Amino acid sequence: MDGKNSGVGVLDKAVKILAALEGGAQSLSDLVKATGIARPTAHRLAVALEHHRLVSRDFSGKFILGARSSELAAAAGEDKLLAIALPALTALRDATSESAQLYRRQGDLRICIATAERLTGLRDSVPVGTALTMQAGSAAQILLAWEDPDKLHRNLINAKFTAANLSAVRRRGWAQSVGEREAGVASVSAPVRGPNNKVIAAVSISGPIERLSRQPGRVHAAAVAATAARLTEHLLKNSK
Repeated sequence: MDGKNSGVGVLDKAVKILAALEGGAQSLSDLVKATGIARPTAHRLAVALEHHRLVSRDFSGKFILGARSSELAAAAGEDKLLAIALPALTALRDATSESAQLYRRQGDLRICIATAERLTGLRDSVPVGTALTMQAGSAAQILLAWEDPDKLHRNLINAKFTAANLSAVRRRGWAQSVGEREAGVASVSAPVRGPNNKVIAAVSISGPIERLSRQPGRVHAAAVAATAARLTEHLLKNSK
């Protein structure tokens, strides 16, 4: 046994696959190249991990990390972001009178991991666990805007926003969308950052264009950005 291997071969190989998927969606060929595991073994292990929901698939059939890892972290009380998300989103909802959400990226998708829905009237309902595209919506813009240039270019293919849009997002620190993800829905999002200053999540509010207007950031960007900043501050304090 050395520093990289536990001595349990099948477990070490499974962990290699999970580690490779941390970087985003991978085809079977990508996994073989990244891990050095023989193709039949890599496929067998990836499918077994998928059975246990530690691995999932995106819309193109590539392997991505599954929801089970987040569920285990939350159950163990280790997910500091989820622990403080609901009170923060509830306060944001009350301040803006719109539904509030928290998204994390998972491969080529973004997953809603917490939400506080508007209590009455017309609202944009995004249940926890909902998987949405990374090609549309203000939260997708936030989760992509600070990516490495090569990864950013690949993710812009077929996106409803452009590199220029994401440059503006980086400059002002928030994003807005009007009818991108769904007709009639507008949204505003801001980044939550981890200890290494990496964007790890996006805080959003969303609702009908009739209420948020075609320039929703003018009204709500300050409140959304302040909520994201509070979540970031909390994470930084608790990482020391």
